[in-house]
Amino acid sequence: MVYTLPGIRLNTLPPISHCGGDRRTTVAASTSTNLSVLFRKNTLTRKFLAGRSVYEFESPSFMVAATEKVLVPGSQSDASSSTEQLEALGTDAKDSKISQNEVSLEEEQLDGTTEKDFVTSPVLVEDIAATEEVRSVSLVEIGKESAAIRQMPLPPPGIGQRIYEIDPLLDRHREHLEYRYSHYKKIREAIDKYEGGLEAFSRGYEKLGFTRSETGITYREWAPGAKSASLIGDFNNWNPNADVMTRDEFGVWEIFLPNNADDSPPIPHGSRVKIRMDTPSGLKDSIPAWIKFSIQAPGEIPYNGIYYDPPEEERYVFQHPRPKKPKSLRIYEAHVGMSSTLDRNKRSTLWSRGKEPMINTYANFRDDVLPRIKKLGYNAVQLMAIQEHSYYASFGYHVTNFFAPSSRCGTPDDLKSMIDKAHELGLVVLMDIVHSHSSNNTLDGLNMFDGTDSHYFHSGERGYHWMWDSRLFNYGHWEVLRYLLSNARWWLDEYKFDGFRFDGVTSMMYTHHGLQVAFTGNYNEYFGLTTDVDAVVYLMLVNDLIHGLFPEAISIGEDVSGMPTFCIPVQDGGVGFDYRLHMAIADKWIELLKLRDEDWKMGDIVHTLTNRRWSENCVAYAESHDQALVGDKTLAFWLMDKDMYDFMAVDRPSTPLIDRGIALHKMIRLITMGLGGEGYLNFMGNEFGHPEWIDFPRADQRLPDGRFIPGNGNSFDKCRRRFDLGDAEYLRYHGLQEFDKAMQHLEEAHKFMTSTHQYISRKHEGERVIIFEREDLVFVFNFHWHNSYSDYRVGCLKPGKYKIALDSDDPLFGGFGRLDHDAEFFTFEGSHDNRPRSFMVYAPARTVVVYKLVTDAVSK
Repeated sequence: MVYTLPGIRLNTLPPISHCGGDRRTTVAASTSTNLSVLFRKNTLTRKFLAGRSVYEFESPSFMVAATEKVLVPGSQSDASSSTEQLEALGTDAKDSKISQNEVSLEEEQLDGTTEKDFVTSPVLVEDIAATEEVRSVSLVEIGKESAAIRQMPLPPPGIGQRIYEIDPLLDRHREHLEYRYSHYKKIREAIDKYEGGLEAFSRGYEKLGFTRSETGITYREWAPGAKSASLIGDFNNWNPNADVMTRDEFGVWEIFLPNNADDSPPIPHGSRVKIRMDTPSGLKDSIPAWIKFSIQAPGEIPYNGIYYDPPEEERYVFQHPRPKKPKSLRIYEAHVGMSSTLDRNKRSTLWSRGKEPMINTYANFRDDVLPRIKKLGYNAVQLMAIQEHSYYASFGYHVTNFFAPSSRCGTPDDLKSMIDKAHELGLVVLMDIVHSHSSNNTLDGLNMFDGTDSHYFHSGERGYHWMWDSRLFNYGHWEVLRYLLSNARWWLDEYKFDGFRFDGVTSMMYTHHGLQVAFTGNYNEYFGLTTDVDAVVYLMLVNDLIHGLFPEAISIGEDVSGMPTFCIPVQDGGVGFDYRLHMAIADKWIELLKLRDEDWKMGDIVHTLTNRRWSENCVAYAESHDQALVGDKTLAFWLMDKDMYDFMAVDRPSTPLIDRGIALHKMIRLITMGLGGEGYLNFMGNEFGHPEWIDFPRADQRLPDGRFIPGNGNSFDKCRRRFDLGDAEYLRYHGLQEFDKAMQHLEEAHKFMTSTHQYISRKHEGERVIIFEREDLVFVFNFHWHNSYSDYRVGCLKPGKYKIALDSDDPLFGGFGRLDHDAEFFTFEGSHDNRPRSFMVYAPARTVVVYKLVTDAVSK
C-alpha cells in the first residue's frame, strides 16, 4: 500500500537486498582467478563486476535469473581452362598503434594462451597474425562517448543521384527511386523541424518509458487506443487506483512519482511493474513498451517488466575502447544461452556428470567462450537472441521486449561486462537485431498493447506474417520510427555494440515479404507496387543514424532478393548497408552435397561464390545457425552422417565417408572464404563439425487440427555446444578446428578477402580443379575424389619463389601429409591460363593448398 502526501511518497517495500552479505565482496571472492586480468591496469576503478549474484525480491517466488556460474564442459563450360576477373571494393583502414600507457592485449589476457597457441598451422612464421590493434582511445574518451555523440551533427540528406553512376540500369527506374528518396528527405526534414534532428529523435528512451530525476521518476507511454491508464507494480501493491496516469493530445500517458520521504526512489530497483489500461478490448495489463529489463517468474508463463535502476556503485563501468572496424570481417556467430562449455581445467562437463545442461550466462560466455573465439582467429562476434523473447525456441527472433536484454543469461550489467571483455580482446561485437517483425504475444509483447491491432503494427492481414506467426511494423508511423530508431541507438550507445546484423530485411522491403516469390534479378522485381517504401525509408534512416553517430559501426542486412541499391550509401540514393549476407552460398553447398562428387560442376561453384555486384560487400558463409537446427543438417552431418558417432577417434580406423567428409569440410569452408565475399561467418561449433543439431527444449503439443507433435521432454541436452570435441586431440574434430583456426589467421595476415588483386585462372571440369589468386596468395583446389596431379602447372601473376602457406592435407588437420612444407616453388616465364608465368606443384586429391609469394623477383 502507498500513502501519498503533498510532495512526498512513503514506500511500503524496502529497497532491493542482496544475498550473501556485501555483493561486491562476494563477487571479488568468487572470481579472484579472473580479476587479475580485469583489474591489472588499474587505470579506472571497476565499480561493479557483473555476473556473480542473484537478486532477491520481496516476492518469495520471484527472482532475477541467477548468473552463478555452472561450468559445462561465370562460365560453367567444360573448358580445360578459363579466366575470370573479379573486382571488389577494398577500403583500407589506417593502422593505429597502442601507446604504452593504453590497455593492450597481452598473453595473460587469454587465460594463459601464448603466441604459440595461435601457431597451429604451417602458415609461415612471418605471416603469423598478431591480434588486430585496438584503436587508441583512452578510457576517459570511452567514458565520454555518449556525451560526445550528442554533439555530432548528422550530415543532411544528399541529392541521391550517384546511384545512377554506380549502376546505370537504375536509370530505368528513376521515377520510383526519386519518389523513394524524396520521401526519405521529407521524413528527415520533418524530424529536423519537429524533433530537433535525428540525433535527438533517436533518444526516445530519455522521454518515454521510465526516466529518473533528482526529485523522482517519470513514466510515459504512447498508447492512443487506451481510455485510461495507471502504473501498477510491487511498489504500490498493484493498486490500479494509486497511480493514475494522464493523457496528452498525442496519446502519450504520463505520471510523475516523487521520491519517498527518505529521498529513496519511489520504485525500488528490481521491482515488477506494468501498465494497466482500459482498452477497446477490455482491461489489459502490459509490460511497458520501453522497459529495459523483463523476467519470467518461476511457475509463470508471461514475463514481468522490471524497473532496472541499480545504485551507482553497482553499475558496470566500461573500461576498454571499441576495437577499430576490421578491414576483413571474420564473424563468429554465437548464441549465449546455448554456449555451455567445458570448465577451465577441462576436468569434466555438466552433462557427463549426469546433470541436465542449462542456459549459459553472459558471465560464462565472457570468461569461457570469448577467449576461445579470439584464439580461433575471428575478429568479430555476432550475438543472437539478445533482445528479450519469451519463447526460447524462437532463437530470439520473436522479440517481446525490444529494449531489454534476455534475462535468461543474466542482467543488463552482465551483458555490458561481456561486451567490454570482447573489446578488451579486440573483438568487434555485432548484435542480431530484429526490427522486421515482433512476437504476437499479447500478455508480454507489443501486440494489442493498447487494445488495438494497429498500435505499432499494420492492422489486418498486412500486419500479420503468416509464416512467422508474428506482427509486422507500420514503418510509416511517426512513433514507430521513434521507437525503432531509438532502439537501434540504445544498443549502440548504452551497451557499446559495434553494429548490427538486421534480420529479415527482405520481409521488410516488400509487401509480399519474399514469400512464394522467386527473385530472378529483373529490376522490375525491386522497384514497383510490391515495394514497401516506408520500410525501405526506415532502413535508410536507421543506416543514416548508425553511420552518422557511430562512424565505425557495421551494418549487415539479411536480404535474399538482391536489391540493387542495398549497399549503396544513403547519401548516394541507396539503402545504406555495409554488407549483404550472401545467403545463396549455403543453399548451393547443400544442393551439391545431395549429389555425387562426379556431378559437381566447378563452374557452378565459382559462379555461385562470385555472383554479386561489383563494389557490393558481402558476408559469405558455408553454413549458419539455420543449418544447425533440428530438422536440418550441418555440412559435417551431410558429409559424414552417422559415421561421426563411431569413427572420429584418431586411434581407430577411419572410413571412406569420414575421410571424404573431413577433406571436403575444409575445402568448402576455405573456398567460401576465398571467393564468397568481403566478410566470412561461422556459427559456433561448426568450425569443428559439431555432430549434433540444435533442439530447444520442447513440450508435447496437440494442434487444433488434432495432430500430435512430440516434444523432447523440455530437455536442454541438444541446446548447447560440445566445444570439448574440438579441443580433444584424440578426436578428428580437433583437426577440423585447427584448420579453421589456421584459415582465420591466414586471412588475418593477408586480408585476402578484401584484396584488390583477385583473379580466377582455372576452373577445370574434367580435372575438378579451381585455381585463383588473391593478394600474394595462390589457391589450388583439387576436388577430384581420386586423381592426384604431379607436376601440375599453376599460372600466376608475380614472379619469384612460392612456399606452402596452408595445406589441408597436413596431418595436424586430419590429412594424410602428402606434401613437403619445406619445398620451394620457383616461377618460370610463359603464358599459362592467361597468366604471364607459372610454377609446378603436386596437387593431391581432395585437398586445397595455398601458396605464398615469399621472394619477389621484380623487387630484387
